[in-house]
Amino acid sequence: MVQSSQPLSSPATDQHNTTTTFLSRHFSIFFIRHRETAKQEIERESFRETKMGCGNFFFTILVTFSVALITYNIIISANSPLQQDLPGPSRSSSSSISVDPIIQMPLHRSTGKLGSSKRLFHTAVTASDSVYNTWQCRIMYYWFKKFQNEPNSGMGGFTRILHSGKPDKYMDEIPTFVAQPLPAGMDRGYIVLNRPWAFVQWLQQADIKEDYILMSEPDHIIVKPIPNLSTDGLGAAFPFFYIEPKTYESVLRKYFPENKGPITNIDPIGNSPVIVGKESLKKIAPTWMNVSLAMKKDPETDKAFGWVLEMYAYAVASALHGVGNILYKDFMIQPPWDKEIGKKFIIHYTYGCDYNMKGELTYGKIGEWRFDKRSYDSVAPPRNLPMPPAGVPESVVTLVRMVNEATANIPNWGE
Repeated sequence: MVQSSQPLSSPATDQHNTTTTFLSRHFSIFFIRHRETAKQEIERESFRETKMGCGNFFFTILVTFSVALITYNIIISANSPLQQDLPGPSRSSSSSISVDPIIQMPLHRSTGKLGSSKRLFHTAVTASDSVYNTWQCRIMYYWFKKFQNEPNSGMGGFTRILHSGKPDKYMDEIPTFVAQPLPAGMDRGYIVLNRPWAFVQWLQQADIKEDYILMSEPDHIIVKPIPNLSTDGLGAAFPFFYIEPKTYESVLRKYFPENKGPITNIDPIGNSPVIVGKESLKKIAPTWMNVSLAMKKDPETDKAFGWVLEMYAYAVASALHGVGNILYKDFMIQPPWDKEIGKKFIIHYTYGCDYNMKGELTYGKIGEWRFDKRSYDSVAPPRNLPMPPAGVPESVVTLVRMVNEATANIPNWGE
């Protein structure tokens, strides 16, 4: 359980420090790795020299070569350009836009614990301290624990990133990192803008053991163990039908200029659910934050994207850093439109489910039977919700059954 006490000025002023910190860490890790590699080679060479009776000649050559290699890499790294300009609404589509330095994610990184071949990922969920977000997080974490250690699971640790700026009474129930919210007024009434800023703080300050991150949301219910779906430096993401980069090319070129490639480089995704390499996300997150803020400040972009603006911002940031994504349709389902669980891993209950007693969908009209998370914005749903009538699809039945199981077993539910 980690709490953030670092004061916040603004993302704009902190971007330089954040990026510099990431770059400094990268250089430090790079130096240590090369230094340790050289040290190990020297020790092995020394052993062979003693055992086989070789002279000091090859030993001297190896030391000289290793020192030269380390020095060369440090000089090259230290002189890499670091451009801090970020896209903004005042820039035209023909302007060049500079972003944080792009360093390609290494391939085939080991992500399991010591002695394990599993590529584990850390699940992170951003949330406010509202009743609405909190009951969803408690249910989500219940099911995470149920499947965490099952066969075929790549699920490592879990963190609720609480962007309220202060601890709440569920810190001992759910592993939690307390992040600071954006300064008052900066989100312009769009609270979702706190999400990328919270990720920036968490990635910078927390000790994350796994090499991959699953970005998830409070209204996700895990229905089976999730393996690490990412591979070869690519993220794994769910494609959303309503994220259409080609349709909004003229708007997106303000943030993704033509010299960055075709608009199809922007994947039709949001930030969740996405499994991505931790080192890649550390580079994407500050850009995601700044592109989100720039989009919200621009009336044309704000009007075009509305409530999915932050999703477009993540897709743009990922593309700017050259991190492509495997579009994994089986990642999740969204009732009531998706009717069967099939091979899916997550139920996303963002839409209301309304049915008459014949089991017929009455979407757009409150049904005789309904489950809609928005019905519980100020109070948690009660235990033992009534099950849907016969004829309602498997996805909805499974959703209600899993909510009921979680609430029946979570201590102090509804208090």
